Amino acid sequence: MTLVKMKDILAHAEENQYGVGAFSVANIEMVMGAIRAAEELRSPLILQIAEVRLKHSPLNIIGPAMVAAAKAATVPVAVHFDHGLTEEKIQEALEIGFSSIMYDGSHHPLEKNIAETKKMASIACEYGATVEAEIGQVGGSEDGSVDLEVLITSTEEAKRFAAETGIDALAIAIGNAHGMYKGEPNLRFDRLEEINGELDIPLVLHGGSGISGNDFRTCIRHGIRKINVATATFNTVVEMVNVQTPFKDYFSYHDSVIEAAGENVKRHMEMFQSVGRLKGDKAHV
Repeated sequence: MTLVKMKDILAHAEENQYGVGAFSVANIEMVMGAIRAAEELRSPLILQIAEVRLKHSPLNIIGPAMVAAAKAATVPVAVHFDHGLTEEKIQEALEIGFSSIMYDGSHHPLEKNIAETKKMASIACEYGATVEAEIGQVGGSEDGSVDLEVLITSTEEAKRFAAETGIDALAIAIGNAHGMYKGEPNLRFDRLEEINGELDIPLVLHGGSGISGNDFRTCIRHGIRKINVATATFNTVVEMVNVQTPFKDYFSYHDSVIEAAGENVKRHMEMFQSVGRLKGDKAHV
């Protein structure tokens, strides 16, 4: 159990019909909290950071820490570069040792998205890394700076995109959105089921913060294998830390952030049905 390819984690999830949480982190405390949670619940884990977050958490600092933590873990952990926008940063993440990357060309027309994704996939292939990409447009933006409209993924375009790019996992838009939802999420399960019936690669759900346990289970039943969670973790940390202020010393604060991040990870792992899903462990559903 150590740093592994995301492709292998998702293959086991597909074989056993569960979802794997991909948890965004911003500091070493969140990394520690996520891994402790995964080890406690005997669940596979995907640690990730998005390119737009690097202004707060420089890749050359947090990246090696994520990789080192994964290598020391007692459960399988993939380290993923999420929403990669530039070749420079994708290359840097791969050099650091990230075991998977996502190139996000969803803002481009289909033809350019295919061409750019193939280029990034070729680079990742040199490192043996898993490749995720996106088609359609998930609502909002990863850092909340832009209120993007949801563009539901076309089944035919998804088939073409997967066939021409050769990617390992595909993020789709079915009404999901980054950040917290302004109302009840209205997910297009019919479109998800249709896409899943036509593709033979794991599907990815971005914008997992705020979706109900029932909706997660429906998504998993229809082919979603990787579920991204960011805002829920950040919000849980802030809420739990605010309850305990003022702190007597820094290290009490440090421990509180670890605990808060871990609690959110555990809550989502339960919903995703990944608890006890390690090879050789008895599954907990």
